[in-house]
Amino acid sequence: MVDRDREWNKYMAEQTNPSGEYTLELSILMPCLNEAETLEICIQKALRSLRELDIAGEVIIADNGSTDGSQDIATRMGARVVPVAAKGYGSALMGGIIAARGVYIIMGDADDSYNFSNLGFFVNKLREGFHLVMGNRFQGGIKPGAMPPLHKYLGNPVLTWVGRLFFANPVGDFHCGTQGF
Repeated sequence: MVDRDREWNKYMAEQTNPSGEYTLELSILMPCLNEAETLEICIQKALRSLRELDIAGEVIIADNGSTDGSQDIATRMGARVVPVAAKGYGSALMGGIIAARGVYIIMGDADDSYNFSNLGFFVNKLREGFHLVMGNRFQGGIKPGAMPPLHKYLGNPVLTWVGRLFFANPVGDFHCGTQGF
């Protein structure tokens, strides 16, 4: 545990500005590839969360080459667009993480499948010292039709159970796309 804490502190020290201070408390990161249909509502929800929680923060759209005007929507809404040339979901996340200015990062998809309106739980747990906070769609967060029945009743619960068994942790939804660290 001490080694992990040391590595975490080293990583966090690298995220500070030259004066040694974090520039913002929270970066809300959304990877994006042609999400024009849902991007605006996601950004609205994220910005509302920052206002309601009275948090100095930013919304980052890690754009992976959208061709549908997503970048213009994000800019108009007040989000910071970070172009990520390397293709793929993981690359978009990494590009956004590297660009983030917050002490904490909460990430979620820009397709409106996750609720950016209620980030207080994540922020509070991160402030308490948790290194990772995971969402759990099985606690009332799965919209009708949002997850195929095979995934909802078999795949995700079984894989989450296996993960909990092997890694001895309390995560209730190993595949939830909303995570804070």
